[in-house]
Amino acid sequence: MQVIKILVVGCGNMGASHAKAYHHLDGFEIVGLVARGDSKHKLNTELGADYALFELYEEALEKTKPDAVCIATYPDTHKDYAIKAFESGAHVFIEKPLAEDVTSAEEVVSAAIKYNKKLVVGYILRYHPSWMKFIELSKTMGKPLVMRMNLNQQSHGYMWNVHRNLMSSLSPIVDCGVHYIDVMCQMVGVKPVRVSAIGARLTDDIPDWNYNYGQLQLHFEDGSVGWYEAGWGPMVSQNAFFVKDVFGPKGSVSIVADKASNEGKSDSVAAHTQTESLRVHYADLDANNEFVKKDEWVNLADEPDHQELCNREQRFFRQAILEDIDLSSSMEDAVNSLRIALACDEAVKTKQTVLL
Repeated sequence: MQVIKILVVGCGNMGASHAKAYHHLDGFEIVGLVARGDSKHKLNTELGADYALFELYEEALEKTKPDAVCIATYPDTHKDYAIKAFESGAHVFIEKPLAEDVTSAEEVVSAAIKYNKKLVVGYILRYHPSWMKFIELSKTMGKPLVMRMNLNQQSHGYMWNVHRNLMSSLSPIVDCGVHYIDVMCQMVGVKPVRVSAIGARLTDDIPDWNYNYGQLQLHFEDGSVGWYEAGWGPMVSQNAFFVKDVFGPKGSVSIVADKASNEGKSDSVAAHTQTESLRVHYADLDANNEFVKKDEWVNLADEPDHQELCNREQRFFRQAILEDIDLSSSMEDAVNSLRIALACDEAVKTKQTVLL
Protein backbone atom coordinates (compact mmCIF):
# COMPACT_ATOMS: atom_id res chain seq x y z
CA MET A 1 0.00 0.00 0.00
CA GLN A 2 1.30 3.43 -0.94
CA VAL A 3 1.61 5.58 2.17
CA ILE A 4 1.11 9.34 2.00
CA LYS A 5 3.31 11.30 4.40
CA ILE A 6 1.22 14.17 5.73
CA LEU A 7 2.01 17.30 7.72
CA VAL A 8 -0.87 18.64 9.84
CA VAL A 9 -0.89 22.41 10.29
CA GLY A 10 -3.30 23.66 12.95
CA CYS A 11 -4.30 21.35 15.80
CA GLY A 12 -7.58 22.90 16.97
CA ASN A 13 -11.06 21.51 16.30
CA MET A 14 -10.82 20.55 12.65
CA GLY A 15 -7.08 20.01 12.60
CA ALA A 16 -7.40 17.54 15.48
CA SER A 17 -10.22 15.70 13.72
CA HIS A 18 -8.22 15.38 10.51
CA ALA A 19 -5.14 14.29 12.46
CA LYS A 20 -7.22 11.53 14.09
CA ALA A 21 -8.27 10.41 10.63
CA TYR A 22 -4.67 10.25 9.41
CA HIS A 23 -3.60 8.50 12.64
CA HIS A 24 -6.16 5.71 12.36
CA LEU A 25 -6.64 5.28 8.60
CA ASP A 26 -4.45 3.02 6.53
CA GLY A 27 -2.44 4.78 3.86
CA PHE A 28 -1.38 7.89 5.81
CA GLU A 29 1.64 8.62 7.97
CA ILE A 30 1.73 11.81 10.03
CA VAL A 31 5.22 13.32 9.80
CA GLY A 32 4.57 16.36 11.97
CA LEU A 33 2.08 18.53 13.85
CA VAL A 34 2.35 22.31 13.57
CA ALA A 35 0.75 24.85 15.91
CA ARG A 36 1.89 27.92 17.80
CA GLY A 37 0.30 27.04 21.13
CA ASP A 38 -0.18 23.97 23.32
CA SER A 39 -2.73 22.28 21.05
CA LYS A 40 -0.08 20.19 19.29
CA HIS A 41 1.13 18.75 22.62
CA LYS A 42 -2.44 17.97 23.70
CA LEU A 43 -3.17 16.32 20.37
CA ASN A 44 -0.04 14.17 20.56
CA THR A 45 -1.12 13.01 24.03
CA GLU A 46 -4.68 12.38 22.89
CA LEU A 47 -3.43 10.27 19.99
CA GLY A 48 -1.02 8.41 22.23
CA ALA A 49 1.67 9.32 19.73
CA ASP A 50 5.08 10.92 19.58
CA TYR A 51 4.84 12.86 16.34
CA ALA A 52 7.39 15.57 15.59
CA LEU A 53 6.12 18.94 16.82
CA PHE A 54 6.81 22.31 15.22
CA GLU A 55 6.08 25.95 15.99
CA LEU A 56 6.98 27.21 12.53
CA TYR A 57 5.30 25.97 9.36
CA GLU A 58 8.24 26.68 7.06
CA GLU A 59 10.62 24.71 9.28
CA ALA A 60 8.21 21.78 9.42
CA LEU A 61 7.78 21.80 5.65
CA GLU A 62 11.54 21.80 5.09
CA LYS A 63 12.37 19.11 7.66
CA THR A 64 9.53 16.66 7.05
CA LYS A 65 9.28 16.93 3.23
CA PRO A 66 5.66 15.69 3.22
CA ASP A 67 3.72 14.27 0.28
CA ALA A 68 0.71 16.29 1.43
CA VAL A 69 -0.20 19.05 3.86
CA CYS A 70 -3.43 19.46 5.84
CA ILE A 71 -4.07 23.16 6.52
CA ALA A 72 -6.55 23.75 9.35
CA THR A 73 -5.38 27.17 10.50
CA TYR A 74 -7.22 30.50 10.43
CA PRO A 75 -8.12 31.71 6.92
CA ASP A 76 -5.62 34.58 6.86
CA THR A 77 -2.78 32.02 6.59
CA HIS A 78 -4.39 29.75 4.00
CA LYS A 79 -3.02 31.34 0.83
CA ASP A 80 0.58 31.55 2.03
CA TYR A 81 0.64 28.06 3.54
CA ALA A 82 -1.05 26.39 0.55
CA ILE A 83 1.19 27.97 -2.07
CA LYS A 84 4.34 27.08 -0.09
CA ALA A 85 3.09 23.49 0.12
CA PHE A 86 2.55 23.31 -3.64
CA GLU A 87 5.97 24.85 -4.28
CA SER A 88 7.53 22.15 -2.09
CA GLY A 89 5.82 19.43 -4.13
CA ALA A 90 3.01 18.58 -1.71
CA HIS A 91 -0.69 18.10 -2.28
CA VAL A 92 -3.05 20.14 -0.07
CA PHE A 93 -6.18 19.49 1.96
CA ILE A 94 -7.41 22.84 3.25
CA GLU A 95 -10.27 23.75 5.54
CA LYS A 96 -12.94 26.11 4.26
CA PRO A 97 -13.05 28.92 3.43
CA LEU A 98 -10.33 28.47 0.84
CA ALA A 99 -8.86 31.91 1.62
CA GLU A 100 -9.88 35.24 3.13
CA ASP A 101 -10.56 36.91 -0.23
CA VAL A 102 -11.37 35.84 -3.79
CA THR A 103 -8.05 36.91 -5.30
CA SER A 104 -6.15 34.81 -2.76
CA ALA A 105 -8.45 31.84 -3.39
CA GLU A 106 -7.86 32.10 -7.13
CA GLU A 107 -4.10 32.25 -6.53
CA VAL A 108 -4.26 29.05 -4.48
CA VAL A 109 -6.17 27.27 -7.26
CA SER A 110 -3.73 28.59 -9.86
CA ALA A 111 -0.81 27.28 -7.82
CA ALA A 112 -2.41 23.83 -7.56
CA ILE A 113 -2.76 23.76 -11.35
CA LYS A 114 0.73 25.16 -11.96
CA TYR A 115 2.44 22.56 -9.81
CA ASN A 116 0.03 19.77 -10.85
CA LYS A 117 -0.99 19.00 -7.27
CA LYS A 118 -4.33 18.09 -5.75
CA LEU A 119 -6.32 20.66 -3.78
CA VAL A 120 -9.28 19.42 -1.72
CA VAL A 121 -11.31 21.97 0.25
CA GLY A 122 -13.06 20.84 3.44
CA TYR A 123 -16.70 21.07 2.42
CA ILE A 124 -17.69 18.35 4.87
CA LEU A 125 -21.39 18.28 3.95
CA ARG A 126 -20.48 16.99 0.48
CA TYR A 127 -19.51 13.70 2.14
CA HIS A 128 -22.65 13.31 4.25
CA PRO A 129 -25.19 10.80 2.84
CA SER A 130 -28.19 12.61 4.37
CA TRP A 131 -27.12 16.00 3.04
CA MET A 132 -26.54 14.42 -0.38
CA LYS A 133 -30.08 12.98 -0.18
CA PHE A 134 -31.40 16.36 1.02
CA ILE A 135 -29.97 18.02 -2.10
CA GLU A 136 -31.24 15.20 -4.35
CA LEU A 137 -34.80 15.44 -3.01
CA SER A 138 -34.81 19.23 -3.23
CA LYS A 139 -34.39 18.90 -6.98
CA THR A 140 -37.76 17.09 -7.20
CA MET A 141 -39.76 19.96 -5.69
CA GLY A 142 -39.97 22.08 -8.84
CA LYS A 143 -38.85 25.65 -9.41
CA PRO A 144 -38.46 28.20 -8.05
CA LEU A 145 -37.13 26.93 -4.75
CA VAL A 146 -37.21 28.66 -1.38
CA MET A 147 -34.24 27.60 0.74
CA ARG A 148 -34.03 28.42 4.43
CA MET A 149 -30.98 27.58 6.54
CA ASN A 150 -29.28 28.80 9.69
CA LEU A 151 -26.71 27.80 12.26
CA ASN A 152 -26.66 30.17 15.22
CA GLN A 153 -24.23 29.26 18.00
CA GLN A 154 -24.49 30.34 21.63
CA SER A 155 -20.74 29.98 21.97
CA HIS A 156 -18.94 30.16 25.30
CA GLY A 157 -15.76 28.85 26.90
CA TYR A 158 -13.37 27.33 24.37
CA MET A 159 -15.71 27.86 21.40
CA TRP A 160 -16.06 31.59 22.13
CA ASN A 161 -12.25 31.81 21.99
CA VAL A 162 -12.35 30.02 18.62
CA HIS A 163 -15.07 32.30 17.27
CA ARG A 164 -13.40 35.50 18.47
CA ASN A 165 -10.19 34.44 16.77
CA LEU A 166 -12.04 33.64 13.55
CA MET A 167 -13.72 37.04 13.62
CA SER A 168 -10.37 38.76 13.50
CA SER A 169 -10.49 38.04 9.77
CA LEU A 170 -13.98 36.85 8.76
CA SER A 171 -17.63 37.23 9.72
CA PRO A 172 -19.82 34.22 10.63
CA ILE A 173 -21.80 34.43 7.39
CA VAL A 174 -18.57 34.10 5.40
CA ASP A 175 -16.87 31.42 7.51
CA CYS A 176 -19.93 29.16 7.87
CA GLY A 177 -21.98 30.55 5.01
CA VAL A 178 -19.75 29.05 2.32
CA HIS A 179 -21.07 25.58 3.29
CA TYR A 180 -24.71 26.50 2.86
CA ILE A 181 -24.18 28.71 -0.19
CA ASP A 182 -22.50 25.67 -1.74
CA VAL A 183 -25.54 23.54 -0.83
CA MET A 184 -28.00 26.08 -2.28
CA CYS A 185 -26.04 26.33 -5.52
CA GLN A 186 -26.15 22.53 -5.83
CA MET A 187 -29.89 22.52 -5.20
CA VAL A 188 -30.84 25.05 -7.87
CA GLY A 189 -28.11 24.30 -10.38
CA VAL A 190 -28.03 27.89 -11.70
CA LYS A 191 -26.11 31.02 -10.82
CA PRO A 192 -27.18 33.59 -8.22
CA VAL A 193 -27.59 37.03 -9.76
CA ARG A 194 -27.65 39.28 -6.70
CA VAL A 195 -27.27 39.17 -2.94
CA SER A 196 -28.42 41.23 0.02
CA ALA A 197 -27.66 40.92 3.72
CA ILE A 198 -27.94 42.41 7.19
CA GLY A 199 -25.61 42.24 10.15
CA ALA A 200 -25.22 43.40 13.74
CA ARG A 201 -22.23 43.82 16.04
CA LEU A 202 -23.33 42.62 19.48
CA THR A 203 -20.02 42.64 21.35
CA ASP A 204 -16.90 44.77 21.77
CA ASP A 205 -14.80 41.58 21.84
CA ILE A 206 -14.40 41.64 18.06
CA PRO A 207 -12.85 44.18 15.64
CA ASP A 208 -14.98 47.28 15.13
CA TRP A 209 -15.29 46.54 11.39
CA ASN A 210 -16.81 43.10 11.98
CA TYR A 211 -20.16 41.76 13.19
CA ASN A 212 -21.09 38.56 14.99
CA TYR A 213 -24.64 38.20 13.64
CA GLY A 214 -25.51 38.14 9.96
CA GLN A 215 -28.23 37.03 7.60
CA LEU A 216 -27.77 36.78 3.84
CA GLN A 217 -30.25 36.42 0.99
CA LEU A 218 -29.46 34.92 -2.42
CA HIS A 219 -31.47 35.58 -5.58
CA PHE A 220 -30.97 33.06 -8.43
CA GLU A 221 -31.55 33.52 -12.14
CA ASP A 222 -34.44 30.98 -12.16
CA GLY A 223 -36.36 32.90 -9.47
CA SER A 224 -35.20 30.71 -6.61
CA VAL A 225 -34.30 32.43 -3.34
CA GLY A 226 -32.47 31.37 -0.21
CA TRP A 227 -31.36 32.75 3.11
CA TYR A 228 -28.74 31.79 5.63
CA GLU A 229 -28.35 33.13 9.16
CA ALA A 230 -25.39 32.81 11.52
CA GLY A 231 -24.70 34.35 14.91
CA TRP A 232 -21.82 33.59 17.27
CA GLY A 233 -21.45 34.53 20.91
CA PRO A 234 -22.67 34.10 24.48
CA MET A 235 -25.66 36.36 23.79
CA VAL A 236 -27.08 34.32 20.90
CA SER A 237 -30.50 32.71 21.35
CA GLN A 238 -30.78 28.96 21.01
CA ASN A 239 -34.37 29.18 19.85
CA ALA A 240 -34.62 27.82 16.29
CA PHE A 241 -30.88 27.85 15.84
CA PHE A 242 -30.91 24.83 13.52
CA VAL A 243 -33.13 25.33 10.45
CA LYS A 244 -32.50 23.43 7.24
CA ASP A 245 -35.34 23.19 4.76
CA VAL A 246 -36.37 23.86 1.20
CA PHE A 247 -39.71 24.10 -0.54
CA GLY A 248 -40.96 24.51 -4.08
CA PRO A 249 -44.25 24.19 -5.99
CA LYS A 250 -44.40 20.43 -5.42
CA GLY A 251 -43.65 20.36 -1.70
CA SER A 252 -40.83 20.56 0.81
CA VAL A 253 -37.89 18.70 2.29
CA SER A 254 -36.62 19.41 5.80
CA ILE A 255 -33.82 18.15 7.98
CA VAL A 256 -35.27 17.26 11.37
CA ALA A 257 -32.50 16.96 13.92
CA ASP A 258 -34.16 16.66 17.32
CA LYS A 259 -31.05 15.52 19.19
CA ALA A 260 -28.81 18.03 17.44
CA SER A 261 -31.25 20.76 18.45
CA ASN A 262 -31.18 19.87 22.14
CA GLU A 263 -30.66 22.63 24.68
CA GLY A 264 -27.03 23.60 25.03
CA LYS A 265 -25.78 22.08 21.78
CA SER A 266 -25.77 25.08 19.47
CA ASP A 267 -21.97 25.48 19.61
CA SER A 268 -21.24 21.74 19.40
CA VAL A 269 -19.22 21.05 16.26
CA ALA A 270 -20.33 17.40 16.35
CA ALA A 271 -24.01 18.40 16.30
CA HIS A 272 -23.71 20.66 13.26
CA THR A 273 -23.60 17.78 10.77
CA GLN A 274 -26.28 15.62 12.40
CA THR A 275 -29.40 15.13 10.32
CA GLU A 276 -31.16 12.14 11.92
CA SER A 277 -34.23 12.35 9.62
CA LEU A 278 -35.46 13.97 6.43
CA ARG A 279 -39.13 14.92 6.25
CA VAL A 280 -40.59 15.01 2.74
CA HIS A 281 -43.88 16.82 2.27
CA TYR A 282 -45.96 16.77 -0.95
CA ALA A 283 -48.19 19.69 -1.95
CA ASP A 284 -50.69 17.64 -4.01
CA LEU A 285 -54.32 18.35 -3.04
CA ASP A 286 -57.62 16.54 -3.70
CA ALA A 287 -60.95 18.08 -4.61
CA ASN A 288 -61.43 19.17 -0.99
CA ASN A 289 -57.97 20.77 -0.81
CA GLU A 290 -56.74 18.02 1.47
CA PHE A 291 -53.32 16.50 1.03
CA VAL A 292 -53.23 13.45 -1.20
CA LYS A 293 -50.03 12.01 0.23
CA LYS A 294 -48.82 11.70 3.78
CA ASP A 295 -45.46 13.12 4.69
CA GLU A 296 -42.61 10.66 4.28
CA TRP A 297 -39.72 10.21 6.70
CA VAL A 298 -36.37 9.25 5.26
CA ASN A 299 -33.97 7.73 7.76
CA LEU A 300 -30.68 6.75 6.21
CA ALA A 301 -28.93 3.81 7.82
CA ASP A 302 -25.62 5.46 7.02
CA GLU A 303 -25.47 8.37 9.47
CA PRO A 304 -21.78 9.18 10.03
CA ASP A 305 -20.72 11.24 13.02
CA HIS A 306 -18.39 14.22 12.70
CA GLN A 307 -15.21 12.15 12.98
CA GLU A 308 -16.37 9.66 10.38
CA LEU A 309 -17.14 12.52 8.00
CA CYS A 310 -13.58 13.74 8.44
CA ASN A 311 -12.40 10.18 7.78
CA ARG A 312 -14.38 10.16 4.53
CA GLU A 313 -12.93 13.48 3.47
CA GLN A 314 -9.44 12.12 3.97
CA ARG A 315 -10.18 8.85 2.18
CA PHE A 316 -11.30 10.95 -0.78
CA PHE A 317 -8.17 13.12 -0.52
CA ARG A 318 -6.02 10.00 -0.71
CA GLN A 319 -8.07 8.63 -3.59
CA ALA A 320 -7.77 11.94 -5.47
CA ILE A 321 -3.98 11.79 -5.14
CA LEU A 322 -3.50 8.13 -6.02
CA GLU A 323 -6.06 8.02 -8.86
CA ASP A 324 -5.29 11.50 -10.23
CA ILE A 325 -8.94 12.60 -9.95
CA ASP A 326 -9.82 15.82 -11.79
CA LEU A 327 -10.78 18.35 -9.10
CA SER A 328 -11.37 21.32 -11.43
CA SER A 329 -15.11 21.51 -10.69
CA SER A 330 -14.79 21.32 -6.90
CA MET A 331 -12.02 23.95 -6.88
CA GLU A 332 -14.19 26.25 -8.99
CA ASP A 333 -17.13 25.67 -6.61
CA ALA A 334 -14.95 26.56 -3.61
CA VAL A 335 -13.93 29.86 -5.17
CA ASN A 336 -17.49 30.58 -6.28
CA SER A 337 -19.07 29.99 -2.86
CA LEU A 338 -16.44 32.25 -1.29
CA ARG A 339 -17.09 34.94 -3.92
CA ILE A 340 -20.82 34.86 -3.11
CA ALA A 341 -20.24 34.88 0.66
CA LEU A 342 -17.90 37.87 0.42
CA ALA A 343 -20.45 39.69 -1.74
CA CYS A 344 -22.94 39.13 1.09
CA ASP A 345 -20.37 40.54 3.51
CA GLU A 346 -20.06 43.60 1.24
CA ALA A 347 -23.86 43.93 1.26
CA VAL A 348 -23.84 44.07 5.07
CA LYS A 349 -21.14 46.72 5.22
CA THR A 350 -22.49 48.90 2.39
CA LYS A 351 -26.17 48.33 3.19
CA GLN A 352 -26.67 47.81 -0.54
CA THR A 353 -27.77 44.93 -2.77
CA VAL A 354 -24.73 43.53 -4.59
CA LEU A 355 -25.01 42.30 -8.18
CA LEU A 356 -22.97 39.22 -9.09
